[in-house]
Amino acid sequence: MNIKPLEDRVLLRPVKPEERTKGGIILPDTAQEKSQEGEVVAVGDDENIKVKPGDRVLYAKYSGTEVKLNGVDYLIINRSDLLAVIERDGQAPSS
Repeated sequence: MNIKPLEDRVLLRPVKPEERTKGGIILPDTAQEKSQEGEVVAVGDDENIKVKPGDRVLYAKYSGTEVKLNGVDYLIINRSDLLAVIERDGQAPSS
């Protein structure tokens, strides 16, 4: 079963936040902040969406609807809740 977002929505797989601080202290789930980083899995059919599957993005803190499919957590958000594409190792964001 697959999920295909409609219109200007984007399907993300949230990236788990770091479980350790920079000093090496392990944080329990209750002390961790909700992640704002995700990997794009699928996009709706709106031509104004500037991301593609595989892109890493930052999104607004309390945005979207959480769904679980085949034991995997996903987030469906509106295009307007996307804040930035994360560039890694000289990789340019999609245009």
